[in-house]
Amino acid sequence: MEGLMHTIVLDSETDFDGWRAAARALVQNGVPPETIVWTVADRTPELFAPSALPPCNDAPTFAVSAAFIETARMAILHRDPARFALLYRLLWRMRTVPAIMTNPADADVIRTETMAREVRREEHKMHAFVRFREFGTGAATRFVAWFEPTHHIVELAAPFFARRFASMAWSILTPERCAHWNGHALTFTAGATRADASSDDPLEETWRIYYASIFNPARLKVKAMQAEMPKKYWRNLPEASLIDPLIAEAVRTTQAMIAREAPAPRLARQRKDAPMATPARHKPDSLAALRAEAAHCRACPLWKDATQTVFGEGPEHASLMLVGEQPGDKEDLAGKPFVGPAGMMLDRALADAGIERGKVYVTNAVKHFKFVPRGKIRLHQKPNTPEIRACRPWYERELAAIKPALVIAMGATAAQSVLGKITPIGKNRGRVIDLDDATRALVTVHPSYLLRLPDEDARAREYAAFVKDLKLAASVLRKLKAA
Repeated sequence: MEGLMHTIVLDSETDFDGWRAAARALVQNGVPPETIVWTVADRTPELFAPSALPPCNDAPTFAVSAAFIETARMAILHRDPARFALLYRLLWRMRTVPAIMTNPADADVIRTETMAREVRREEHKMHAFVRFREFGTGAATRFVAWFEPTHHIVELAAPFFARRFASMAWSILTPERCAHWNGHALTFTAGATRADASSDDPLEETWRIYYASIFNPARLKVKAMQAEMPKKYWRNLPEASLIDPLIAEAVRTTQAMIAREAPAPRLARQRKDAPMATPARHKPDSLAALRAEAAHCRACPLWKDATQTVFGEGPEHASLMLVGEQPGDKEDLAGKPFVGPAGMMLDRALADAGIERGKVYVTNAVKHFKFVPRGKIRLHQKPNTPEIRACRPWYERELAAIKPALVIAMGATAAQSVLGKITPIGKNRGRVIDLDDATRALVTVHPSYLLRLPDEDARAREYAAFVKDLKLAASVLRKLKAA
């Protein structure tokens, strides 16, 4: 194959599947990057005929990381004409450097990831700055928007509008690709012109009045606003005509405020913490009743995306209660706490500490899985304070039902729930804390922390410290029982 030039013609600017199929055949046949010309059907030079793809041979294949595939899917939507060649060059180099995507200093990796970020940023801008205008009346009403994206993102961004404006018929027109929604299905057509979009809408005056009323000159940061909303988008926004006058008025208002004599300061009132630190007194319920009730919990929005409530599990009157942070992906699917990788790490540590897992009650501070989707993967997200507060009554009712002698809070989220305030783990490890007359607490790390450590030495060291905390718990229980 060396010495021959290959012209690969893709069906469109966003033909990832076509690029992937061609790249697979080329790399398996040992076709080097410098002998390939990548182009798209509607801009193929007449002097160059498309090359027939070599058949896939029996050469050994090599693994391609999921990070590369995900990044390539985004980068191929960039407008840089060199993107196809860049992605193939990276794929070619993976034959000898499989982990190349983990090298933050590699020029090809940097450029590819930069293109992917710029595509995602442009998708966000489209979501934020599309403005629909109304066409027609009655049953013929349709909402039309004009947008000029920097990159090839229309098909990427359109599903967002289908979800958000599912009940109305709309079209988003762009110079290259148009998206249409009829209330049931998305369709795409060729590009349009600005003249095809409505130039006015009777509701826009109402929108401008609303925008002017919420504009806050005290919080105005012109450079930050222009960085988030570049001027190229202004011409499509009905409120754009107000921006310059509002900025000028904000400057005058600010100068007038500075010129006025400052009023006498008011005495500061000491803010009281929200009543989270003291556990509520709950009438003991059976765990079965609590579990059934928690299955329908709607106290915070996390239930909407989670598969199910993941309630605690263990003996009805266990002397030791372990509180984790929140269920992970495996726990969310199984409906049971600590059954994934962190659960296996916990089982091993409990065994090394001489504690029987079957005699321990295990639960989480937050009962629903909080995550952000990344393709087919759901990435764990740390619960925030309102979510911890919303779920805390379930922990308190579990505590009242079980009446354990000792509670171990594993991780910062668990410590915040158990102790009622943000509690640093490092400063409080190894210290027995009184919760009330009958119950003590210890804090330690979450088992998932051990899984995230980068090297074997650190993992072994921190695992030993975790087992030491569990052995301390076993010792405290023996002393409480003897007393």
